[in-house]
Amino acid sequence: MQAFREAVEANDLDAAEALLAENVVFTSPVVFKPYPGKAITAAILRGVTRVFEDFRYVREIHDVNGRDHALVFAARVGDREIEGCDFIHLDEDGLIDEFTVMVRPLSGAQALAAAMGAQFEQIAEEARARSV
Repeated sequence: MQAFREAVEANDLDAAEALLAENVVFTSPVVFKPYPGKAITAAILRGVTRVFEDFRYVREIHDVNGRDHALVFAARVGDREIEGCDFIHLDEDGLIDEFTVMVRPLSGAQALAAAMGAQFEQIAEEARARSV
C-alpha cells in the first residue's frame, strides 16, 4: 500500500483517488452507516485533509498475501491529539475496495466527528460533482 501512503503524504489526492475501486466502501470511525462508492470516499478523504493537522503515518502492517493493510497514523484536530489506523483491503485488481478508519481517544473521535460534520455539506457536494 506504498502508493496510497505516498499519495496521502504528498497530499496528492488525485493519485489517492486513482487507487480506489469504483465499489469501494468507506467505514467511518464516527458514523454507523458505511459510505459506498468511489465519489463519496474520495470526497471524505479530501474533507479529512482539511480537518487533520500534522497528519503522519507512523507504521504499516501487512498480511502475507498482500491484500490487507493497516496504516497507523497520528494527527491533530484542533487541540486534540488523535491516533488512528486505516484498514485497507485490495481487490483482485489491486484497488482499494474496503477502507475502514478507527481513531482514539474518545475526545479525539468527538473532535473529528464535529469537524467532519461541519465539512459534510461540502463533502456531499464534491461527491455529487465527481459522480456525474
